[in-house]
Amino acid sequence: MSHQPHTAPGDRVPFHHKAIYGAGAFVNNTLAAAIGGMSIILNLGLGMDPALVGLLGAIPRLTDALTDPIVGYLSDHTRSRWGRRRPWIFAGAISSGLVFALLWQLPEGQSERFYFWFFLLGSFVFYLAYTFFATPWVALGYELTPDYHERTRLMGVQNFLGQLAYVVSPWFLWVMSNELWFKDQATGASRLAMVIGAVVIALGVLPAIFLRERFVAPVDEQTPKGFTAGMLDFGGGLLTTVRSRPFLQLSAATFLVFNGFILISSFQSYVIIYYVFGGDQVHGAEFAGYAGTLGAVSTFAVIPIVTWVGTHYGKRRAFFFATGLSMVGYALKWFAFDPANPWLVLVPAPLMAFGLGGLFTLMPSMIADVVDVDELETHERREGMYGSIFWWVVKLGMAAALAGGGFLLNATGFDVALGGEQTGQTIVLMRFFDAFVPVLASAIAIAVIAMYPVTEESARQVREELEARRVG
Repeated sequence: MSHQPHTAPGDRVPFHHKAIYGAGAFVNNTLAAAIGGMSIILNLGLGMDPALVGLLGAIPRLTDALTDPIVGYLSDHTRSRWGRRRPWIFAGAISSGLVFALLWQLPEGQSERFYFWFFLLGSFVFYLAYTFFATPWVALGYELTPDYHERTRLMGVQNFLGQLAYVVSPWFLWVMSNELWFKDQATGASRLAMVIGAVVIALGVLPAIFLRERFVAPVDEQTPKGFTAGMLDFGGGLLTTVRSRPFLQLSAATFLVFNGFILISSFQSYVIIYYVFGGDQVHGAEFAGYAGTLGAVSTFAVIPIVTWVGTHYGKRRAFFFATGLSMVGYALKWFAFDPANPWLVLVPAPLMAFGLGGLFTLMPSMIADVVDVDELETHERREGMYGSIFWWVVKLGMAAALAGGGFLLNATGFDVALGGEQTGQTIVLMRFFDAFVPVLASAIAIAVIAMYPVTEESARQVREELEARRVG
């Protein structure tokens, strides 16, 4: 049943503060999109082996498995006059912007080995600086408001603004390759990186300067002393986090929805090219582009809709609604991808956008509720630890799904040498996987969230108990 959500004035986050937090989302997404999207220049502009370029993208991300939880822990336990998160965000925005700009100042005329090691070592430094910004920024969002519904509105705004990065980033290659502006692509990359670094610094420091942390521990609060005690405390916090049943349910649902999509992310183009257009790569790529653009634009409409549903009908129901519509969209591919009417490939895109658009609006809001439950049980707030492990699961799953997608394509029997003469079985399997793998993954995710125990009523009770304890 719908109800009009009431948020106390003291729990509201002013819109301009929501927008400032959303500036952090734009920075976060821009850095993620840029480091991946600009790497093509290592091959096109410098002639590096594509396999080495792939390694440069994969190897540094392995460090996230270690650095994300550590920075989350350090952020949770920082005691300063400026709070727990803001010093990290401020320093992380400046350092990640500077390192990203320097990373692309590649000297001319060097060997492939030089470029590989220069970029690899630089990437390790970049991802560490990036983590210094991103992990505390995520954690800050969990504590900006204690209100059940205001958290959803906050995350809706930040997700909306963060999506703007994916409108800008597809143009990076065009900018770097523009012969009117730059003598070559490597020079284009170096100049673009400077602009991106400046934008990252200018926008990234805003949350640290203008937002205030709601939960500020006393500067003189006792914390574990010494390396051994600190490591034991870190390990205990890590185990407590991963043992939280509601948190594991949210992580599992995110893993399923997000990676059900990533696993077959390349299949749509293959189906459009080899089924709808019979192997015509030019027209197939054109219509795949139309569908992708429509899906991206639709996400901007999806986020306000999901935010409204979440605040009027609850977060679980909003998840069912958004994920269910995306399942309809995926399943429609089986019928709408029709060689007789190619324009029908656009029909599923707006519905499919509800999947990820809803996921990354609702999940951060729901994790903030879980942090409250954890504080009630453990007397500690671990926003940093929860945020870091959640996003580590997302990144780990994405890496596995991208790798698994290649194996799944091979399982269909696809052979690029056959062009438009793929076997009937291959076409059917490609269409089947493209439409129904994400449907299955999303259905399991809905079943998982159906057992998620944190409701609006229970969240309100948890908050009342926490506030009574703090006053006492």
